[in-house]
Amino acid sequence: MDKTSQINLIKEFADEYSVPGFEQAMVKRFLSYAKKYGQTEVDGLFNAYVARHENNGQKPLVQLDAHSDSVGFIVQAVRPNGLIKFATLGGWVPTNIPATKVVIKNKEGKYIKGVVATKPPHFMTKEELNQVPVIAEMSIDVGSSSRQETIDEYKINTGCPIFVDATCEYFEQTGLFLGKDFDNRLGAAALIDVLDQLQGQNLAVDVTAALSSQEEVGLRGAHVTARKLNPDLAIVFEGCPCDDTFTPDWLAQTGLKRGPMLRDLDTTFIANPIFEEFAANLADKLNIPYTRSVRTGGGMNGAAIAYWNGAPTIVLGIPVRYEHTAYNWAALSDYQNAVKIAVNVLKELDEKTIASFKLAD
Repeated sequence: MDKTSQINLIKEFADEYSVPGFEQAMVKRFLSYAKKYGQTEVDGLFNAYVARHENNGQKPLVQLDAHSDSVGFIVQAVRPNGLIKFATLGGWVPTNIPATKVVIKNKEGKYIKGVVATKPPHFMTKEELNQVPVIAEMSIDVGSSSRQETIDEYKINTGCPIFVDATCEYFEQTGLFLGKDFDNRLGAAALIDVLDQLQGQNLAVDVTAALSSQEEVGLRGAHVTARKLNPDLAIVFEGCPCDDTFTPDWLAQTGLKRGPMLRDLDTTFIANPIFEEFAANLADKLNIPYTRSVRTGGGMNGAAIAYWNGAPTIVLGIPVRYEHTAYNWAALSDYQNAVKIAVNVLKELDEKTIASFKLAD
C-alpha cells in the first residue's frame, strides 16, 4: 500500500462513527477493503474476521488484532428541558468532555448534531469555576427546548449512541494526523495494510485478522475472537497513549515519531518475553525505530487473546497524543513502522520459531 493510500485509509477510518456496541458502520467500512484479501465473516458482537486467501488450515495460525470501537457516549434519558443526560462508553476524564461536539444516531438512523452543554462563566459562582465537572450532571444540547421536542421531533431517546464529531486532517509538511478516534482506527488501518502487503505471498503460517468490538468497555470482543480462532500466536495493533508531552525524556516511553511501542507490561498484560525480543531484534536488524514500554496503567486486547490459550502475544502500539479526547495527534511514520515490523515478523515465522517462544533454551 503506497503512502497516499495509507493516508486516505486512515482518514476514512478515523472519520467513521463507532462506539462500543455500535460498531456496525466501521465494520462495514473495514470489510469493504478486507474482502479482496480473504474470506470474511462477522459475528453477532460485530467482530469482523478476515482469513487470508493463502491460508490452507495446515499451518500455525497467527491472529492479527485491532479494535473497531472508540470511546463515546450513550443516551441515558431526556431531561424535561430537552437536554440529554448521557452515560460514558469507555474511559473519559470529566474535564475533557464539556463543549465537545458530538453526533447522535437517532431512532430513525439519522445523525443529529449536538454539543456537550456548558454553563457560561458569567453565571458561575467562584466555587463552580474551580469545581471539577461531574459527568452525571452533564447534558448534551441538540437545539431542542423540551423533552417532547427531543423525543418526538429529533427522535432521540434512551439507548441512542453518541459519537465525537471531528474530521481527520493530514499535514504533509509535518507528517502528522489530527483527528478523532486514533485509538484504534490506526490499528484497523494497519490490519488492512498488512494484508495488502502480504497479498499473494505464501507464508509458513496462516494469518487471520480480527477486528474486535467493545475493547473500550472490557476487551469483550477479543475474548470472543480468541475463543473462535484459538490462535498459536497473536500480534495486536493498538493506538497507545503518548507520554512525551508531560514525562521527562529519560522516562517517556511512547512519543510521536519515535516509532511504534512494543509493550512489555500493563495492568492486564505481560508480553511473551521471547517473542517480544524476537520482534525487537528483527526491528533492530532492519533499522526500524521502536520504543519499549512498561506501563502501570491501561490494558488492551493482548490480554484477552494471550490468556485464552497461552498463545505468545506481542502488542505493537501506534503512538497517539491525547487519547480519549475529541482530538488526537499521530504520525504517519509511526504507523508505517508498526506495519513494517508486523509484516517482517510474519515473514520470519514458522512452526519451529513459534515453538521456541514457548520454552527458553
